[in-house]
Amino acid sequence: MGQLIINNIDTNLVSDGYHTFGELYEHRIELYLALCRVLGDKGPVWKSKLHSDGTSIEGWFILGIGKEKGQQITYHLPNSYWDKINGIRIYECALDYDGHTSQDVLNRLRYLI
Repeated sequence: MGQLIINNIDTNLVSDGYHTFGELYEHRIELYLALCRVLGDKGPVWKSKLHSDGTSIEGWFILGIGKEKGQQITYHLPNSYWDKINGIRIYECALDYDGHTSQDVLNRLRYLI
């Protein structure tokens, strides 16, 4: 998992008393991968190492559901997960980002299936 240090604190080690942020982030990744595997044959699931403008974040790729603006759900995932999702479309560059926010993603996930 990527390490983020803020004020000399490794945020992956911060806990709510039950789980660390690092554990919760890993759960989110695995749940999203599972959803993408389920939808892979039925929906527009894709991945790309480049943003639509050709830029990238070193060590990360984009895993997306949905092609149409207003339907996209995307997350950046560490490259170590690239081979854990196969059989989906790989784009040279990601689709044009529709500007979705974290709240938009939550709403789209609620009504996805």
